[in-house]
Amino acid sequence: MTSLQDGDHVTTVEVARQLGLAVRSVQLMVDRGELEAWRTAGGHRRISRASVDRWVERHRSQGAAPAPLAAPTEARASRAAVPPPEWTQPSVLLIEDSIHYQNLVSMLVRKHFPDVQLYVAGDGIAGLAMVGELRPDVLLVDILLPGIDGAALITSLRSHPQFRHSKLIVVTSLDEADRAPYAFALEGVPLVHKPRLVAELPAKLADALPRSAPPPSAADTVTGP
Repeated sequence: MTSLQDGDHVTTVEVARQLGLAVRSVQLMVDRGELEAWRTAGGHRRISRASVDRWVERHRSQGAAPAPLAAPTEARASRAAVPPPEWTQPSVLLIEDSIHYQNLVSMLVRKHFPDVQLYVAGDGIAGLAMVGELRPDVLLVDILLPGIDGAALITSLRSHPQFRHSKLIVVTSLDEADRAPYAFALEGVPLVHKPRLVAELPAKLADALPRSAPPPSAADTVTGP
């Protein structure tokens, strides 16, 4: 790893705070080579600010990134001076790598919840970044994801108080036996099996959304076989 001048690097905690990620997620990004970093004599990571900016720009081009990393003093001043955005619409973030299911969920949301704003992330790391920026009302999370799997993502979210207002729904193609290794993360979380997505997701989403969002009508609900 390459040594940097003081003004060119930030700590793991500062990167995690800016991107809305768990510290462990940032450490994994360094280990995978997504961020450039070095270690101090005491063994602490220092991360290249330029590599963080490049990561943000790369994910922004995919529609899934927070604002560029500011200097630590600038970030603190920004948080103190600028209130968090006020969302006028209920919001849902889908974290799903399958284009097919991204399109299917998008269709269901448009049909049953036209007033809901849907955001999509194609992998777990981008999803964590978007959760930190958007703080959606509902998170729809697949279990098997590139970058960080859904179970680890759910565990990470539960460890952060600022995410506790977001309700979780898991969507997965895994059957009950295959879900057993993930039971530690799924306890108490509503789950939709993907073969039953069209039949079951609208009702579960209606239960999770703020009451201002209109529930699907019985006439519009599509039932499965």
